[in-house]
Amino acid sequence: MVPPPLSRRGVLAGAASLAGTAAFTPSFTATASAAEAGGHDRRPRETVVFRNVRPFGAKKAVDLTVVDGRISDRPAPQHARIVDGGGRLALPTLVDAHIHPDKTTWGGDWLSRKPASGIAEYCAQDVEVFRSERRSVGERAYGLMAHAVTRGTRAMRAHADVAPAYGLKGLEGVAEAREKLAHALDVQIVGFPQHGVIRTPGTAGLLEDAARSGLVDMIGGIDPISFDHALDEQLDLVFRLADRYGVGVDIHLHDRDEKGVKVLRGIIERTRSLSLRGKVTVSHVFCLTRMSEGDLDTMAADLGELDIALTTVAPNESLVLPLAKLHEHGVRVGLGSDGVRDSWSPFGNADMLHRTHILGWVTDVRLDQELNDCFTVGSHGGADVMGLARAGFAPGDPADFMLLRAECTAQVVVDMPQRDMVVHAGRVVARAGELV
Repeated sequence: MVPPPLSRRGVLAGAASLAGTAAFTPSFTATASAAEAGGHDRRPRETVVFRNVRPFGAKKAVDLTVVDGRISDRPAPQHARIVDGGGRLALPTLVDAHIHPDKTTWGGDWLSRKPASGIAEYCAQDVEVFRSERRSVGERAYGLMAHAVTRGTRAMRAHADVAPAYGLKGLEGVAEAREKLAHALDVQIVGFPQHGVIRTPGTAGLLEDAARSGLVDMIGGIDPISFDHALDEQLDLVFRLADRYGVGVDIHLHDRDEKGVKVLRGIIERTRSLSLRGKVTVSHVFCLTRMSEGDLDTMAADLGELDIALTTVAPNESLVLPLAKLHEHGVRVGLGSDGVRDSWSPFGNADMLHRTHILGWVTDVRLDQELNDCFTVGSHGGADVMGLARAGFAPGDPADFMLLRAECTAQVVVDMPQRDMVVHAGRVVARAGELV
């Protein structure tokens, strides 16, 4: 197939309009506290007023009242705690919809990488790093995840390797880090069979153990044809586990040709037959970037119908998902970091504001609205993928935001200024790049 031309308008146009899509707009009634919704909860409510801030770069500064972790439009009581924003711009914090914190060497000694070609060789190097690291997975993952909080990340979907070489240690380490950061970060954990589901004996049993024990929120998969060489066997097993244990699915799909399209069709069929609508995500999905316009329309319509979400890490211009077309069909799309300072690459920093900058850079955007669209993918897009309420500044919205010195959202995406203050559920969790 002839790939559609990628332009900044073709890739990003429509991202901002997603904010108005009814299917993904959180309901105030559903998300407000019992007291705010008129219930009878008589527990003392925690009220904080963030004084003198400019939501989305508004010219006039306002005071934000937060009650029990949510934005409120009610007058603040006299006893409310006051936090001075100093006239800073306020923006929603971001969501990392695809990251691998179990593999990271963040915060440790420099790792000199060796040549590698193909997933199998990278996997072998992962095992070498795992065995040579003096720090546990939990310690390394915590360091990276805490750093992400200080850079304005409110939530992440963390993929952790499941394979006989590790057992469930990767999952347990990420879960340990999640527990330590529960006050500052919402985390979903994916049991990710990086070494293959079928080609590596013992992996399937470990995935079932993880799902049965409640250690994971989602079961992963990887390139069922080109890497695992077992399309139906892998997908049947992964979807059967998800259906049996009530977890979601998040499958890595790197193939750029007809193999990727065939896998995607298999995912769509199983999502429909098992009634897993809204519980399936496909990551990377490079095959979509090579489709003709007509085939892409058909595929996007099917993805939208079954509410199958997608994630991209914006690796380069030719592999960024066609966001505008996907949004036309109501497809949820999030942005992620992928690997950070691991055996695969020395690059990465778990800074989702930097990732929105990369999205704008590789798609060659230049207009303010296009830059705003990049931010929207990193904030609302990721929240939609993870099933979280969108963070904003309307009554009932989660009070998850960051304060920065800048004029407007577009400038923030370009300049990536220091996150002077990061707020999660109405509480300050980081200041000037340091965890509180």
